[in-house]
Amino acid sequence: MNPRDLRLLATAVILFGGVWPITKDALQHATPAWFAVSRAGLAAITTALALMALRRLRLPGARDWPTVLAVGLLQLGGFFALTHLALAVLPAGRIAVLSNVTIFWLVPLSVLVLGERVSASRWAAAGLGLAGAVVLVGPWSMEWSRPGVLAGNAMLMGAALLWSIAIIVTRRLPPSRPMMELLPFCFGIGTMLLLPLALLREPAGGIGSGAWPHAAFIGLVAAPIGTWSVIEAGRRLPSTVASVGFMFVPVLGVAGGAIWLGEPLSWDLWLGGALIAASVTLAVRG
Repeated sequence: MNPRDLRLLATAVILFGGVWPITKDALQHATPAWFAVSRAGLAAITTALALMALRRLRLPGARDWPTVLAVGLLQLGGFFALTHLALAVLPAGRIAVLSNVTIFWLVPLSVLVLGERVSASRWAAAGLGLAGAVVLVGPWSMEWSRPGVLAGNAMLMGAALLWSIAIIVTRRLPPSRPMMELLPFCFGIGTMLLLPLALLREPAGGIGSGAWPHAAFIGLVAAPIGTWSVIEAGRRLPSTVASVGFMFVPVLGVAGGAIWLGEPLSWDLWLGGALIAASVTLAVRG
């Protein structure tokens, strides 16, 4: 494996790990769907302006559209919609875990659709990663009878599935142009998908002044750079390494939720984090 690809994965993990507690804090002053619109919309504007300055802003070609549509509709629009709606009922740490457990879907989809061969050690790494995710989520401590909890968790599993399908599409039908040049169109499609949802579900919602610094950081920095890094890592790395590596996002998300938002921090974070660290080590070596 190329060290550059692992650095892309590390960049995505660091940026996206910090996004969830930031977003949860922002929702004290914003409604979930409108915050998702701001995230995608600001990222679309930022990437478009950057490419205009470099004179590299051009419409996607025929070979680029499968990736643009998959990323825009599934990884950005659908993923943002489901995760931001779940933020209204679930802790930021739990959302960071379940929405990033692409390993549930990405490894079997890669085997079935792409014909990828997964070694025994990487299957073991996947098992360790799943065990770490289960410990972090702590289903035994959930109040399943509370309104919205079951639906919220289902949304997060659906979000992980949409992300995994987008990765499969970008690997099966790679674009002809660099991914960075396609991001304005991906984020633009995501914004167009999210805007009607916000108008329908939150007609009286919006983003208050207290949430704009959060939206600016995510939309101008974390979303563009993190999304580019995660797409490229997903395309270039073996599915097991990529999906297990993404599991570090929830470790940072849970830790950030505990430090910033005062969410409970207990033995499950340490044990889950240790299992995920072991799984990443095994996946990289395997």
